[in-house]
Amino acid sequence: MIRKAVLNDVNDIHALLHLYHKKGELLARPLSKLYDHLRDFWVFEDPETKKIVGCCALQFCWESMAEIRSLAVAPEHTGQGIGTTLAERTIQEAFFFKIKDLFTLTYRPTFFEQFGFSIIDKKELPIKVWSDCIGCVSFPNCDEIAMLKKL
Repeated sequence: MIRKAVLNDVNDIHALLHLYHKKGELLARPLSKLYDHLRDFWVFEDPETKKIVGCCALQFCWESMAEIRSLAVAPEHTGQGIGTTLAERTIQEAFFFKIKDLFTLTYRPTFFEQFGFSIIDKKELPIKVWSDCIGCVSFPNCDEIAMLKKL
């Protein structure tokens, strides 16, 4: 079941993101930031266990630009379409808010290509670079791939 995240989901979201951070596949987000941006998140709840097994966020950057971020699915639930469902819901939400430029920074570009994202140079995202990237431990040596979808 996919739904908007609620306060009780924060620790599960944090654990999912931390799991992929330890693998070097996702940037970690501190709990304080998750609480600050909780309304950005969609979660996928396992209908049997009621455990959060996937998450994805849509974060607004500017009047016509937003980012898909923090997409993660519990390893034991990959290959079941959960990541695709979360990405599709986030893209639908971007359409709802009339976003024109939807981007992501990822280590898995082929996943996002299926939704019409194209690889771009990070220099095309100056707002992102100066708002979030400047404080990242990987800045300025970021090895994530920037991708953009025009809506």
